[in-house]
Amino acid sequence: MSIFSYHLVKIPFIVAIKGLFFKPINKNTKGLIHSEYMTAMTLGSPILSPSRFLIRQVAIFAQWENEQALENYLKNEKFGKILIKGWHVRLSFMREWGNISGFKIPDLKAELESPSSPVVAVTIAKMKPFAVPRFIHWGRPVEKLVRDHAGTLLSLASVRLPNTVSTFSIWKTEEEMTNMVHGHSVMPKPKRHSNAMKERERKNFHFEFTTLRFKPLSELGTWKGKENFIPNIQNN
Repeated sequence: MSIFSYHLVKIPFIVAIKGLFFKPINKNTKGLIHSEYMTAMTLGSPILSPSRFLIRQVAIFAQWENEQALENYLKNEKFGKILIKGWHVRLSFMREWGNISGFKIPDLKAELESPSSPVVAVTIAKMKPFAVPRFIHWGRPVEKLVRDHAGTLLSLASVRLPNTVSTFSIWKTEEEMTNMVHGHSVMPKPKRHSNAMKERERKNFHFEFTTLRFKPLSELGTWKGKENFIPNIQNN
């Protein structure tokens, strides 16, 4: 059964620059279905700020034929040995809204043990160039909502030029995440996300867009000096 993985790692500047032009994970890697290499950003940060584009901090979102394929890549491949020095979470697919090319969405869907179990959300979008200013106008308030939400354990954005943007968030419970999505959070201006979705339905920002929901299986490593972001799961 295929699994997904989400990696965060700080890499040398030269490696990061090369990654902007050439994906460091070969698409022909044995057991790899698809991967996205992106540069990390701070959710809600000003557009023209150093925290908006963190060149040495990268996010890798990948799908593998099975967990052994991921293990082999991390142990045996040059970039895999860099990734293992960072942090990553292994994920089992639950739900998809929209669609994105490259990934193969499994027919088999995981289920959480209980409504109080943690959940992971990943969004990926391929932007329409002329829609970027409108997307920023509607998107940054949503970024701040997710960043500041009491229900998130870890959240960030990422980008790959020219047109790929993504978000990643770990939530304490699925209920807290869905309440945020539908504008029912106990937060200032709770409808920021639902309003942005209405604007997207009115006039789409993207060529492709998907929101993926996952059950976290295990996590490994540290990110910015922290570990064990997700309670009650295996830490490899």
